[in-house]
Amino acid sequence: MRVAIAGAGAVGRSIAGELLENGHEVLLVDKNPKSISVERVPQAEWLLADACEITALDEAALQRCNVVIAATGDDKVNLVVSLLAKTEYGVPRVVARVNNPRNEWLFNEAWGVDVAVSTPRLMSALVEEAVSVGDLVRLMRFSQGDANLVEITLSGTATAVGTRVSDVEWPEDTALVTIIREGRVLVPSGSDSLEGGDELLFVATSEREGELEALLAGENE
Repeated sequence: MRVAIAGAGAVGRSIAGELLENGHEVLLVDKNPKSISVERVPQAEWLLADACEITALDEAALQRCNVVIAATGDDKVNLVVSLLAKTEYGVPRVVARVNNPRNEWLFNEAWGVDVAVSTPRLMSALVEEAVSVGDLVRLMRFSQGDANLVEITLSGTATAVGTRVSDVEWPEDTALVTIIREGRVLVPSGSDSLEGGDELLFVATSEREGELEALLAGENE
């Protein structure tokens, strides 16, 4: 998979390193010469250019990319890169970094964004997740379909404990995608039973989050 990353700062380089370790082809683009640190990620391609310029994106051959990641520290730049990647080059998947939570509402399909990642929101969500059991925590918002990645940790006395996945009447527009149990990541099947301490990750629409939390937060008396 070919991935172009706009922004070669600490965030962009970190993402590049992870993707390269997983065998992907990565191009880092930045207009600041001080950010072009080839020695830090030598396996990546590097391009000194303004990712908001069509000529630069032509040089980057964005039409050959499977994914574009707008990872600069400027929300305006990330929106422009996302829009150009989607509308001018037809990139299938565009991921954008949100630096200021107040701008999060802009990072949607209209601007070419498929997935918006808000660093401040994610950090606060992780803090909440670390101290909350039985509370639904929103980890990430997907632009298409008003869907979110949410997490809830089952308490040991939750009514759902001991129930098979196939026997739970899940709300509409929700999908259980992962169960994290004692450090293991499980792909849920209908025969799996829920256990206390399970971290359940769902993709769910915003309007169904309350139903999902009520379903899993209920406890035996």
